[in-house]
Amino acid sequence: MSAITLTDSDTGTTARILPDLGFNCFEFRALVAGQMVDVIDSVPGFESGQERPSRSGIPILFPFPNRIRAGQFTWKGQAYQLPVTATQPHAIHGFCLDRPWRVINQGGNFITGQFQLSVDAPDRLAFWPSDFILEVDYELLRNRLRANFRISNPGDRALPWGLGTHTYYRLPLGRDSQLGDCTVEAPAWKYWQLDQSLPTGEILPVDEARDLTSGAYVDTLTLDDVLTDIECQGPQFDCVILDERAGLQVTQTCPPIFREIVAFTPPQRSAVCLEPYTCPTDAINLHNQGREVGWRTLSPGSEFHTWIDISVGPILA
Repeated sequence: MSAITLTDSDTGTTARILPDLGFNCFEFRALVAGQMVDVIDSVPGFESGQERPSRSGIPILFPFPNRIRAGQFTWKGQAYQLPVTATQPHAIHGFCLDRPWRVINQGGNFITGQFQLSVDAPDRLAFWPSDFILEVDYELLRNRLRANFRISNPGDRALPWGLGTHTYYRLPLGRDSQLGDCTVEAPAWKYWQLDQSLPTGEILPVDEARDLTSGAYVDTLTLDDVLTDIECQGPQFDCVILDERAGLQVTQTCPPIFREIVAFTPPQRSAVCLEPYTCPTDAINLHNQGREVGWRTLSPGSEFHTWIDISVGPILA
């Protein structure tokens, strides 16, 4: 597969994107005080296209993040069955992360990709109530990677949707650091109780094993949790990864439409995932049960915009 490289001419910061594999930004390297920091984690050989698209870089999850129970839901009186398998009995992570996208605009430090369900995955069109267009801009602004998302409904029926990303952050950040030098912080005060990775419907206060509000050392954590009750500072909130020995931090900044954070420590990898979601796992079925879970609907001809920032720099005092 052919990767496209973005470069910030002022700093030498780079990012690499695979349009043919979900428009995945699988590498982001930022120059901080003369040191090149690898921010994004990808498994060896990911660029070949032979590895699982959900296991590296920044998978883009749309029109639903995480799972739909047994791949089944009802919308506007019509029942839908998404493909499932014996090894993956629940539909997972939407329709965009494993298919080619089209590049519709490109410059030295930016790129725009477009995915339309009826054009780029017509075999999946019958699985969703409406066609959709998702456009993503990746732009480098010095040591910051900005992702802009534009969701459009080109169809004649309402589009139900949720959006998420599944970013893998590489640890440690410094050449001389270890995993034990790194902490992760997220301003989430509650979590969804899960049963076999699916919400039971109960929301609980974070316990010691899931409390990231004041930072927790990554090597002490075993996480695969849907955190919620996010505390914003003004119009946004930050999730922060610190490498204390290196004096470096990575900050993921999101607007409050991202009301859930999935925190995941992938086994046998020096990485952590902080996944901003606009809704929890199985949101369409929770919505149909009358729960307010952030599940959204876009009317025909309408458009919605949002964004996520990832920045790298010295630890802020």
